[in-house]
Amino acid sequence: MQLRPNQRLKLDDTDDKLFYAYPRFVTHVDEGFIQQLTDLYRDRLKPNTRIFDMMSSWVSHLPEEIEFDHVEGHGLNAEELARNPRLNHSFVQNINENPQIPLPDEDFDAVINCVSVQYVQYPEAVFSEIYRILKPGGVAIISFSNRMFFEKAIQAWREASEAERVELVKAYFASVPGFTTAEVIVHKSTLPNFLQWLGAAGGDPFYAVIAYRS
Repeated sequence: MQLRPNQRLKLDDTDDKLFYAYPRFVTHVDEGFIQQLTDLYRDRLKPNTRIFDMMSSWVSHLPEEIEFDHVEGHGLNAEELARNPRLNHSFVQNINENPQIPLPDEDFDAVINCVSVQYVQYPEAVFSEIYRILKPGGVAIISFSNRMFFEKAIQAWREASEAERVELVKAYFASVPGFTTAEVIVHKSTLPNFLQWLGAAGGDPFYAVIAYRS
């Protein structure tokens, strides 16, 4: 899987660091989505393990009752990351400029990414890095809905249907030899479209694409 150059383009091609220069202490999905994500983490993440929260913010949605050995955070706004109570350590890096993650090989039991995969311009490189830092048997959980900063999402994502976006993330995993066949979890909204557009609770569809380092 290789994206074409035009598929990587963003409507706003200014430095991502400028767009994220000011902290946004909001959640970008509704409570229903967050609960489903936390439940998924509760099911797939094990206590006393090492977690890498890639493209994180001021909240990680990890289950409060589970203790982890270490949670490493990454993002584009240091103030948001500093506010996140689950992170033991964090760093700022624009992975669209430099996709090489400054973390050791086979050091993490899980990599999580919540509602941010749509902004990755070089997913082939980034998913190779996810594979590299995962321990054998480690899990990667990529979750997303239908919301986005439209001007910062790549063209391949903007122009795709929701089902096609799932296939896109599956293809990102498949582009890296050694990942298991991706598993997909989908919970579509049952609300009428106009209520979804108004932001009614329970309106955000939930998608998760999950693979393991074999």
